[in-house]
Amino acid sequence: MTKQKKEIFEVFFRRKPAMILVALKKNLRNRYGSVLAKEVDCTYSHTVKILQEMEKAGLVGFEKQGRIKVIQLTDTGNKIADHIGRIKDLL
Repeated sequence: MTKQKKEIFEVFFRRKPAMILVALKKNLRNRYGSVLAKEVDCTYSHTVKILQEMEKAGLVGFEKQGRIKVIQLTDTGNKIADHIGRIKDLL
């Protein structure tokens, strides 16, 4: 993505939340907060805060597997991530 395209994308979307949704959509394997934070270049605590807001909005869900919470997109979150990915590609 060129610098100009990247800047216009960030005009329409907050970068970190949008990229978290897109990253969750790309990888279908189990997702953990710490791995996701590294992928989108964000602190773990900020990532968790964003994910909690997304959970309230019904975009993601958490499933506890032992001591680890696995993050999964809901149907709505999946659709939104799809649209954000397409918009990113168009810009």
